[in-house]
Amino acid sequence: MLNGTAEEHGLGRAIVRALHLDLLLLGGVALLLAMGFVVLYSASGEDLDTLYRQGVRVGIAFTVLMVMAQIPANHLRQWSPWVYAGGVLLLLAVMFFGEVGKGAQRWLDLGVVRFQPSEFMKIAVPMMVAWYFADRPLPPRFLEVAAAALLVMVPAVLIAKQPDLGTALLVAGSGLVIIFLAGVRWRILMGLGALALVAAPLLWHFMQDYQRRRVLTLLNPESDPLGAGYHIIQSKIAIGSGGFYGKGWLNGTQSQLEFLPERSTDFIFAVYAEEFGLMGILLLLSLYLLVILRGLTIALRAQDTYSRLLAGSLSFTFFVYVFVNTGMVSGLLPVVGVPLPLFSYGGTSMVTLMAAFGILMSINSHRRLLAR
Repeated sequence: MLNGTAEEHGLGRAIVRALHLDLLLLGGVALLLAMGFVVLYSASGEDLDTLYRQGVRVGIAFTVLMVMAQIPANHLRQWSPWVYAGGVLLLLAVMFFGEVGKGAQRWLDLGVVRFQPSEFMKIAVPMMVAWYFADRPLPPRFLEVAAAALLVMVPAVLIAKQPDLGTALLVAGSGLVIIFLAGVRWRILMGLGALALVAAPLLWHFMQDYQRRRVLTLLNPESDPLGAGYHIIQSKIAIGSGGFYGKGWLNGTQSQLEFLPERSTDFIFAVYAEEFGLMGILLLLSLYLLVILRGLTIALRAQDTYSRLLAGSLSFTFFVYVFVNTGMVSGLLPVVGVPLPLFSYGGTSMVTLMAAFGILMSINSHRRLLAR
């Protein structure tokens, strides 16, 4: 009996290695997805159709993860300039041919599939910046940092013009973190920080009116409780009313009585907090921390500069997703429309996240193959 169990475990490990999967990372992602389905059922008003559509998207996303895990990092490195160039062309296509929805022009409809090219750039930008630094001596010089910053800002500006400030900031962050990980000198970082402060009034000038209102609402949401401040006020009520243990699954009043807006997408964390309380929040954040730390561990163990920078950036981007959404829903950050990863209802962002996890698994598994 023991021999049979040992053989089964050995066969399981062989299958995992053959598929280039990482069990710890995959386990953390699977647990978050399972919890997401439970909360989405409640947030959607117990709508099974919503759950089915999300299941289809998760299935597609998991297929993408499996495919990306099979691609060696050196192949990704070779394709990086082409992936980046294709992404920029898609963003330009959105400007001229994109569909408008909810006051923003962000989608391309190819007949078979409708998607947001901006989500694609969350992977394309770090791939490109990691490729740029891969064969250059580190830490980079000022001109190299400036060139890398330009590679980041071109797609970020195109996305911000859609307008989609939240995704633009995520894309910019995914690229800028690579510049930081490349070992940029502190005087250059301080110079870039000073430049950002100088550019802040210019950014404020070019922001849309609704974006300015979101920033002002953050400072005083009670100034417009039935307008711009409504989302934040209702979300904070939901989180606070959850208490220590929560009200129980399907028993959240703010979500079930529809006081909480966008409860299946951007504000699903508030639904979770109301129903599962502080203990549930700590469990959720622990799972997110597990996934982030595993990604950073893979980055530290990577055997080449490209893989190390790319893995670090993808892990950081996932952290920013979690940080911005939970901060936004808690009233600590402006509302920027960033979903809670692996929880919120949506398709393109789910595929992007799972593709990133596939790349992390590829970097880790192919590192082990090279080490033999």
